[in-house]
Amino acid sequence: MKTDEELRALWSDLGLTEHLLTGGALASRSPIDGRRLAEVAVTPLADVDGLLARSQAAFRRWREVPAPVRGELVRQFAQLLRQHKAALGRVVSLEVGKITSEGEGEVQEMIDIADFAVGLSRQLHGLTIASERPAHRMMEQWHPLGPVGVITAFNFPVAVWAWNAALALVCGNPVLWKPSEKAPLCALAVQGLWDRCARAFGERHRTADGLPVTQDLCLLLQGGGELGAALAADTRVALVSATGSTRMGRAVAPVVAQRFGRCLLELGGNNAVVVGESADLDLAVRGIVFGAVGTAGQRCTTTRRLLVHDSQYEVLLERLVKAYGSLRIGDPRQDGVLMGPLIDEAAWRAMERALAQARAQGGTVVCGGARVQPWSPAALDDSGGDGGGPGCVSGGGGVYVGPAIVTMPEQSAIVCEETFAPVLYVMRWRTLDEALALHNAVPQGLSSAIFTRDLIEAETFLSAAGSDCGIANVNLGTSGAEIGGAFGGDKDTGGGRESGSDAWRQYMRRATNTINRGRSLPLAQGVSFEV
Repeated sequence: MKTDEELRALWSDLGLTEHLLTGGALASRSPIDGRRLAEVAVTPLADVDGLLARSQAAFRRWREVPAPVRGELVRQFAQLLRQHKAALGRVVSLEVGKITSEGEGEVQEMIDIADFAVGLSRQLHGLTIASERPAHRMMEQWHPLGPVGVITAFNFPVAVWAWNAALALVCGNPVLWKPSEKAPLCALAVQGLWDRCARAFGERHRTADGLPVTQDLCLLLQGGGELGAALAADTRVALVSATGSTRMGRAVAPVVAQRFGRCLLELGGNNAVVVGESADLDLAVRGIVFGAVGTAGQRCTTTRRLLVHDSQYEVLLERLVKAYGSLRIGDPRQDGVLMGPLIDEAAWRAMERALAQARAQGGTVVCGGARVQPWSPAALDDSGGDGGGPGCVSGGGGVYVGPAIVTMPEQSAIVCEETFAPVLYVMRWRTLDEALALHNAVPQGLSSAIFTRDLIEAETFLSAAGSDCGIANVNLGTSGAEIGGAFGGDKDTGGGRESGSDAWRQYMRRATNTINRGRSLPLAQGVSFEV
């Protein structure tokens, strides 16, 4: 089915109205075939002030709702997501080119973080602290923070919003969402489901003056970077959570800091896998290929560097080239396809430039790195084989490429950059110290992994002297984090932490309280002040 026709069928399945798909100034095109899917209405910059005022009013209502009741709203939203998981996942595939399992997996992430947040809504607790003064008690409380601005990227067009929104909502905050201009339909679909859930909940939960407690809790701002800049600059936005490039982060962070707001940044990654002498190569090949090729190399956690012990280098490289050659690249809706298209022509041009620089810096492209025709079931030969691999039939206007493996004599300048495309740079090492030095000698610090059966190597990699990334794994790849742990990294990755663990604290403000139950007023530190 043509992508635009399928979208309209999905829109009906989601219970959304078609008028949202026409008449707007923001065009959405499918990377699968280049077809225009919709023209989405843009939020005028002049409307942002009013939206922020509505969000502030929503905050004053929502912060008074008990946290477990806030959690119940998120639970009901998760149920709605479960009902529409396949349809919403398919919208993700149509608009950003993810294979079916990845599109549905992204919706599953939304469900998982919602479930996490529901439990969290009964655990937003502080500490009771021993006081040095007699008849005194100290404690801390966590209070709602205020409106949260969420800026998301195309590569995870729905999950990253959910990471932020689920936590923000149970913590007592409203959300303003500025999605990527490349994924407006994903945002519209999520917003439509949210509005349905919020309306039903609001009918049963109202303020003393009769307003639904859910009114204006989640607002959507569609359009260009000027909308994100407005959120960053406005003092009414208590926290700005921004996911995107390091360049974007460098623009957002100083603006938020200038007004002493909070900023949660999830930026670039230049993630490496280290393969040790004792590594299980079966595990390593699977982890590396998924990490390097999944989402067409367009994840922030994509494996971009491969550091291989000298003794394993040749055999692992041969196995990777063979695995890459077996990949089906094509329409991500097709069964058996493991890699869909790049998001657009600009992504291909960036990949071309990176490969040219790698060659100029001594690298050799051992496979991939060129445009390909997408695989199709029509390319199967009579014996059931692939009839020539992933380049057999024409696939229209999508940008399909062969994922590249590039051997490098050293970690040169281009290797230290993040190229948002399926390019894997491979280098050798002889000692673990050498591998760790290479690993940490890039500006980014998001995700990392080591494949080894050597306990000392594994523990060293995870130690303070090992990986300098926010995520460090042993015997699995760099990509595919679970929501239970805090997600994020350091250095040029931005330092933010989203999702699980205690990331919720960023969405709340801490108050330290001291209560005196006695009849005297002793001062701390033994200070004497008699009046």
